[in-house]
Amino acid sequence: MLLVPTYAAASAIQGVGLFAAAPIARGTMIWRFEPVFDRIIPPADFAALPDVARAFVERYGYETPQIPGGWVVSLDNTRFINHSETPNTDNTRPETYALRDIAEGEEITCNYGEFCDFTLD
Repeated sequence: MLLVPTYAAASAIQGVGLFAAAPIARGTMIWRFEPVFDRIIPPADFAALPDVARAFVERYGYETPQIPGGWVVSLDNTRFINHSETPNTDNTRPETYALRDIAEGEEITCNYGEFCDFTLD
């Protein structure tokens, strides 16, 4: 669940990105898993989904040891956070924090490798 004001817009990194709608101070918690709001899709449920739904989960969800039990899928625009080798967030813990000050209008990025298996295509 996002904890700061954001918006989705065209990204120079890839497709759509997530942008800060207001300045975010270094150390601010930006996101946390909220079981009432976010979903964990167990492997058996994932396997039973129709192809198009599985493709959505594979594109916008992830499996992580930080939040065990299956695929994590956020119900807000968190799914639009793009990968960066020099991110402005810290995802080494189950929550996401601003690694440095993030300006209003700046794209919010993370290093996918900090929380899941990730390789560039």
